[in-house]
Amino acid sequence: TSVSPAVLPAKYFTSLIEEIEELGWQRLLCVDRSFSAVQLVARDKQERQHVITVNLDAKYPAVAPKLTVDFPVAFQLQWPLQGGSLLVLYRQFCKALESFCDFWQQMDDIDQSTWVLEPEKPNRSATTRRIALASNASVQVEVQPLQPRMLPTIQLLGADSSTGRAREYLSQHIHEWDSSLPLLTNLEQVLDTQFPSKTNSKKEDFSMECSICYAYRLDGVTPNLACNHAHCQQPFHQLCLYEWLRVTPSSRQSFNMIFGQCPYCSQPITVKMPGVS
Repeated sequence: TSVSPAVLPAKYFTSLIEEIEELGWQRLLCVDRSFSAVQLVARDKQERQHVITVNLDAKYPAVAPKLTVDFPVAFQLQWPLQGGSLLVLYRQFCKALESFCDFWQQMDDIDQSTWVLEPEKPNRSATTRRIALASNASVQVEVQPLQPRMLPTIQLLGADSSTGRAREYLSQHIHEWDSSLPLLTNLEQVLDTQFPSKTNSKKEDFSMECSICYAYRLDGVTPNLACNHAHCQQPFHQLCLYEWLRVTPSSRQSFNMIFGQCPYCSQPITVKMPGVS
């Protein structure tokens, strides 16, 4: 809880200034007017900049500060019982940075070499990427931050006619995953594909609007379903298709699934209730 600087003793401010001097002013990004929040900056060995926000309790340093960091897993601060300092937490922060360097490198390679559909603007804590394969086809991967070259969770999204070949190849060659290779190299090998890149394609080629709401993003989500009929393959947001089928008299529901007809080609189509895994 932020406390008015008027109720804090002068020693609080002088001690904090001494800690910043011990740490080095070049590592200070900013401090708020009440001196209850400090932002520190560090760079990893690849020169990526990282910021840690330190929210100080009125009883600091006897009480550990609350931290906000952009890490893919929670940052566990080890605070000395007798009280720590900015230098203590900064050293722990920098040590934790190094444990994620390869993870960030693998994700940066994907972001720079492919068309990432989701997240739209990945932050350093994001462990998933939805990568464009072709029009109405993509692959979503969930990467392990501490073992980024290990086999990730892989989900192919799109009509069977667009993803079927990659799905079959993956099932037959997934055992060939080589954790000594870069993540992107492995993905292309087990999917038997070369991802469209920014040098030979445009993102608009893969940004297909939902065929029900005619929007690309709905509450931050892009179309993630498509009609399986080879001559249709219309894309849909899961929520849009669910709501469409839910009010269509010919549809039927079984537990968390709705079975109905594609709004465009009338071929059978199925959608899972949104929010149900």
